Amino acid sequence: MKEQNSEPAADAVASRTVSRVVPEPTALKALAHPVRLRLLGMLRIDGPATATQLAVRLGLNSGATSYHLRQLAQYGFIEEVPHASRRDRWWRASHELTSVPPSEAEGEALDLDMAFNQAALSLQVGQMQQALEEHAELPAEWRKATAADDIIIPMTAKQAETLTKRLTDIILEAMRAAPPLGEAASRNPDMVPFYIMLHAFPYPGRLPHRMREDEP
Repeated sequence: MKEQNSEPAADAVASRTVSRVVPEPTALKALAHPVRLRLLGMLRIDGPATATQLAVRLGLNSGATSYHLRQLAQYGFIEEVPHASRRDRWWRASHELTSVPPSEAEGEALDLDMAFNQAALSLQVGQMQQALEEHAELPAEWRKATAADDIIIPMTAKQAETLTKRLTDIILEAMRAAPPLGEAASRNPDMVPFYIMLHAFPYPGRLPHRMREDEP
């Protein structure tokens, strides 16, 4: 693993509350769609936008984009924002973060978790691939700040849970010390959204797994 400098950011702002949503199962089902995840991410990162603006960025028609925005609004992920233009509806994200605790349930609740995680993983893989393609052209200081490490440590389930919670807490602490997404550039032109993914799981094939009803 590459060593990273641990010096605090000189221009960090005072710690703040990060708004988050923990979706109910029905809302999670509505969110488990690649286009909706991308729309929600765009509104969080870049601020309010119209369906037409978002459609252009996604390469979709505005009708389909409007439908997905209405679904996000129905379950409270986004909200309409007042704007001088009365012709277009402007939307903004209602929260900065979506928290989906690991489900201990079985059956449909677990299936919903799996569907959401699959949609999120597809989006994340695409972002990682694009980041890799752009890596060689990044400024040197941003190449130094970028990491693509994987580490395997023997652990019990309890130890692994404790570690992932500590890592998440560190990331959330950094988020609370940073300006809200969409405002950072106006406060400091050197700031850009920095994408951090945390995937932690038992090494595949090393633990027995239950047979699903649809498996032979």
